[in-house]
Amino acid sequence: MITTAHIGVVGGGAWGTALACLARRAGRRVTLWSRDPAISNAIANERANPVYLPGIALDAGIAAAMSLEDLGACDALLLVCPAQAVREVGRHLPGRGPVVICAKGIEASSGLLMPEVLEQVQPGRSLALLSGPSFAEEAVRGLPTAISIATFDPNVGRDLAASLAAGMFRPYWTHDVLGVALGGAVKNVLAIAAGIVEGRGLGHNATAALITRGFAEMARLGQAMGAELETMTGLSGLGDLVLTCHGPLSRNRSLGAALGNGMTLARFMKGRRQVVEGEATAPAVLARAARHGIEMPICTAVDAILHKGADLEATIRGLLARPLRRESD
Repeated sequence: MITTAHIGVVGGGAWGTALACLARRAGRRVTLWSRDPAISNAIANERANPVYLPGIALDAGIAAAMSLEDLGACDALLLVCPAQAVREVGRHLPGRGPVVICAKGIEASSGLLMPEVLEQVQPGRSLALLSGPSFAEEAVRGLPTAISIATFDPNVGRDLAASLAAGMFRPYWTHDVLGVALGGAVKNVLAIAAGIVEGRGLGHNATAALITRGFAEMARLGQAMGAELETMTGLSGLGDLVLTCHGPLSRNRSLGAALGNGMTLARFMKGRRQVVEGEATAPAVLARAARHGIEMPICTAVDAILHKGADLEATIRGLLARPLRRESD
């Protein structure tokens, strides 16, 4: 059994701050570090994160760390940074306790999933992955939220789930680290596609079809890589896919809707502080799929629109003109 009396949170964005609040409600001592000193100061002096979670009062028991090294005494660390920053931040994590990765994506430069990245920079360290359908604003306000915690050691997963469960926040644990990591990455790409459908005004029928066929792409890739279908149909797969394709708080869906309305990617991203993970993940997903000979037409279309200058209307027509086939193929 691991001791998780003191939880360290690495990252002062919306989800990092929300998880700090949830861990505190679960009775844990919590210390949060942000790379932005202004956020750390606001948490320490104002008991608030006005940039990422405005209007939410933070418990006085959430301490603000001024340096990453201050988290060295924590029993476990929640790594809540963008996926493309996991390698750089991960290599500097202090202490020896378990690291819970809370980023969803695939590293663009290497094509590695988040646990694979962390294994390279923290070899031998116990790791877990926290994922699932969870908007920070809803979870921190006490609305019902269920997530997955994946670990190679089920005992660690059970202990971590118990350390974060509080009120309406319900963690489940699983051993399928690969499946949870992949679901959290692919759903971001598909959510951009769902946003495009919304932005073009293609209707609810089209959205339902896209989610269903997109899930089929996710499941095919997952099974080819060794993930379990049960995981793909669970919280971190289908559950998170439904949320990000429908939920108005989804940044990936919002990007797609903007593209569907004629906005350019550069204009959408200008001045934004929060990362849209699906944008960098799209080509990395296709690279993993190519290794296994898996066809992912929806993800291919999203990547073409984002990075290859593909025309929206022509791309949509191309998807609809694909040869007819048996649904299970």
